[in-house]
Amino acid sequence: MTGQETRNKLTDYWKDHEISKESEFAILTDIIHREWSGLKVQEHKTLKGLKSQNLRDHMSEAELIFTALAELSTRQIAESTNATGMKEYRAAGKKGGGIAKKARLDLEDKTGRSVVTGESFLPPDRKKLTDE
Repeated sequence: MTGQETRNKLTDYWKDHEISKESEFAILTDIIHREWSGLKVQEHKTLKGLKSQNLRDHMSEAELIFTALAELSTRQIAESTNATGMKEYRAAGKKGGGIAKKARLDLEDKTGRSVVTGESFLPPDRKKLTDE
């Protein structure tokens, strides 16, 4: 399963359980991202030097995996608690992101390298398409 499929399952769950506004999706996404990475989505984009580009397109393999872990964990927590509405989704997002944060910190401790990076990892053929 790809990270995008994991993301889609989460947003589909939200849609089916009282989340409909674009701003709500953005808030919840930011909570999850901030929890696992230590950065808001916009801060992560700035770190990578992105303006309007999609952050996921520029993430490293590890960044994508930890994002997927945070989103999968969030969805499974929301499902197991029958979460509905922003308040309960915020709590699930913090817990789900926290699971990925623990794993990220453990990996960083073992490797001595930061998972969250300012490097852009867009494959060369995709870079050409976005630069045109």
